[in-house]
Amino acid sequence: MLEGKAVVGETDMLEAMQRHALRLAGEALDLFDVTQSTDVAHFIKKEFDRSYGGGWQCIVGTDFGSFVTHQCGCFIYFGIGSLAILLFRGNTKS
Repeated sequence: MLEGKAVVGETDMLEAMQRHALRLAGEALDLFDVTQSTDVAHFIKKEFDRSYGGGWQCIVGTDFGSFVTHQCGCFIYFGIGSLAILLFRGNTKS
C-alpha cells in the first residue's frame, strides 16, 4: 500500500481525514494505472463526497499549478512517487 510512499506537502485536515485521503489514494492506485489520473481523481472525490458530504474537488497529475479557495480543515496536497494529488472542499467565500 502507501506506507512510506506518500509525502504530505500541505494540509489543514485532521489526522483521521488525512489518513482516509491517503488510504483512498492507495485504493485508487490499486484499481487504476497512474496514467488514469481522471479515474483516480473521480474515485477519491466520490468517496470523500460519500463520507463527508458533497463539494469535494480532486486534482491528480504529474505537473499542475493551482490556486484554490477551500473550507477550513478541508485541504490536503500530497505526493505518491511522481503523482501529485490535491483534494479540497470548495468554499463560496473568496
